[in-house]
Amino acid sequence: MKNWIFRATGIMLLNSFFLLATAQSDIYEIRIYSLKSAAQADATDLYLKDVWLPAMHRMGIKNIGVFKPISNDTARIKQIVLLIPYISMDVWRKSKTSINGDQNYQDNAKTFLDADTANLPFVRVSSTLLQAFEYQPKITPTTLKSNPDAVYELRSYESPTEQLHRTKVEMFNEGGEIILFKRLDFQAIFYGDVISGSKMPNLEYMVVFNDTLSRNAHWKAFGNSPEWKSISVDPKYRNNISVNHIDSYLMHRTSYSDL
Repeated sequence: MKNWIFRATGIMLLNSFFLLATAQSDIYEIRIYSLKSAAQADATDLYLKDVWLPAMHRMGIKNIGVFKPISNDTARIKQIVLLIPYISMDVWRKSKTSINGDQNYQDNAKTFLDADTANLPFVRVSSTLLQAFEYQPKITPTTLKSNPDAVYELRSYESPTEQLHRTKVEMFNEGGEIILFKRLDFQAIFYGDVISGSKMPNLEYMVVFNDTLSRNAHWKAFGNSPEWKSISVDPKYRNNISVNHIDSYLMHRTSYSDL
């Protein structure tokens, strides 16, 4: 009976993913503001919360995530991390010109955009563009948004060659990693294939947990699951050598984040 329920659940999950795979995949931008002081962090927070985010909403761009690494308070260089979804590359391009034509934005953003060089609001801004995976083509908001202790984990997997990167992307989609994350309630916000950025070939994704203890328990369950043990030794995936570098960033959402 238990085996039948497990198989039936797996079939339902597969069917839902096949339906999702037919949808148009979003484009994601991961934008990171690097800051060297609390004053810069305050200025950038104020700009993002009161000026930039409302302007993006006026353009119809929703479900924007704004996060800060948990280590921010003690870090020499602080960061604010944005996750911005666009329904297409065309919308991404148009957003750059549309926001410049928004007079409300231009009036209120002036002190940030044209800051005095003695009081610069940030050190630098980096941007990475990604194409959503076919098995999760859209942002999926978490049910943990109201939890102040929720841990948002942004993970980055670099591969040594393009072919091994494609193998790792397939491992997530057809190989079953996304389905396994779903079964274990990892609450994945997005999965994306980097199409432009400083680290390539690369994929990134974001998962959410109740707290740090929950995160550790989820990853332990993942490593011990029969599905992962099967996937990780499958010769098709070259015993998981398709990744040569992994970065993990643990973050909390800001009070004004959509996600």
